[in-house]
Amino acid sequence: MAENNELEKTLWAAADKLRSNMDAAEYKHIVLGLIFLKYISDAFYDLHKKLEAGKGEFEGADPEDKDEYLAYNIFFVPEKARWQYLQDRAKQPEIGKWLDEAMDDIEKINPPLKGVLPKIYADPELNKQRLGELIDLIGTIGFNQEGHQAQDLLGRVYEYFLGQFADAEGKKGGQFYTPASIVKLLVAMLEPYAGRVYDGCCGSGGMFVQSERFVEEHQGNIKDLSIFGQESNPTTLRLAKMNLAIRGIDAKLELGDTFLNDKHKDLKADYILANPPFNVSDWSGEQLREDNRWQYGPPPVGNANYAWLQHFIHKLSPNGTAGIVLANGSMNSNTGGEGEIRQKMIEDGVIDCMVALPAQLFYNTMIPACLWFLARNKANHKFRDRSNEILFIDARNLGTMISRRNRELTDDDIARIADTYHNWRNKDGQYEDTPGFCKAAPLDEVRANNYVLMPGRYVGAEEEEDDGIPFEEKMTALTEKLAEQFTRGAELEKTIWENLRGIGYEF
Repeated sequence: MAENNELEKTLWAAADKLRSNMDAAEYKHIVLGLIFLKYISDAFYDLHKKLEAGKGEFEGADPEDKDEYLAYNIFFVPEKARWQYLQDRAKQPEIGKWLDEAMDDIEKINPPLKGVLPKIYADPELNKQRLGELIDLIGTIGFNQEGHQAQDLLGRVYEYFLGQFADAEGKKGGQFYTPASIVKLLVAMLEPYAGRVYDGCCGSGGMFVQSERFVEEHQGNIKDLSIFGQESNPTTLRLAKMNLAIRGIDAKLELGDTFLNDKHKDLKADYILANPPFNVSDWSGEQLREDNRWQYGPPPVGNANYAWLQHFIHKLSPNGTAGIVLANGSMNSNTGGEGEIRQKMIEDGVIDCMVALPAQLFYNTMIPACLWFLARNKANHKFRDRSNEILFIDARNLGTMISRRNRELTDDDIARIADTYHNWRNKDGQYEDTPGFCKAAPLDEVRANNYVLMPGRYVGAEEEEDDGIPFEEKMTALTEKLAEQFTRGAELEKTIWENLRGIGYEF
């Protein structure tokens, strides 16, 4: 794992060095497009060799027949679009034009990729020498790897690059990327083993990738998951489609504004994982006053947080669960009727668990965030009936700094939070409140707190370990220390006055 991590870092450092004066937002598509091309070429070559050898099930097969590849869910790559063909010509000045033509040819022959691949390599402002170096660099990925290993390695490199670009882009980067540790936490808590998974603001598709990975790690079958997503930004949607195609994940991803034009209108999802943009004011709320999704009341025109929450509740199947990342203000805001909407949601029993997150987890914002876990049916027979409770988890003290600016949740942090939720939710869970960290609060306590959902209100202060020193002894030591500091302060003050008098100041 460490080796692979070093490979990712080395590749990023080298790729970033080639960036020259190009903006990260533009460069992102150049690099990720090449990584994608390398992967589909590797997968193509892998099957091409078997078809060429013509042994066993491949006897009599034509390696240049695209239908042979379709049968194995592998993209057919035309001859002049194959990685080796292009890498052999990487140092020639026409390489940009050939790459654009290659992307075009791949799209024509593979309908699912129509409109997905970047065709920006012939741009006269793109340094062709640097482009050639970048092709050689990406050509090293997957070296001596086979089949699934190559797919996994390339997928991880792609994911790592997405994260690094989000960091390099700053504020804008977060619109397409949710930090991996937050995605892992959402998936670990919801455990999407089988069913329909939905994200109405899917960015580059990280929630889906992690869901599939979770199922595979728990020896499940990824075919048991159906994936649905929507994204309003066309370039971000292209990233998502490439991100999923690299891993062979089949998904129904649609372009469009989720509020104004819901492309999955009739969908009822078993799991929803989403990180909508925080506190969006221009969400066309004035056009949607009478929308049937607002069962708890119309959200304020100036903030989309409660529109997202109600949209996702509307999308849940009868026993569906959702995990949503929102700004901390959503837990106690009363602006524009948000307090009344929150009260109705609490009384209706759709809020299952609230998690306060540590600061500095996001590349794009310093706004503190939280996780809302929603459940359509808290009396669902799969779990314990928790109809009159909400679990509060205060995770603000968890996480480790990974750079001067950013923190991430470790695997142990994720396990601690997820296990707490599962122990509380499961019938045979051994849940106990932990002062300063978690509290299962009855609805009466939430009512007494004016329907505020900030975990800090409920979990109390962390219990300090008893050091065995009697209270009187501690107080004596403390007063002696204060007296000593006071005496020292008085002596210092006297010295200062004397020194001032010594240079002619009289008071």
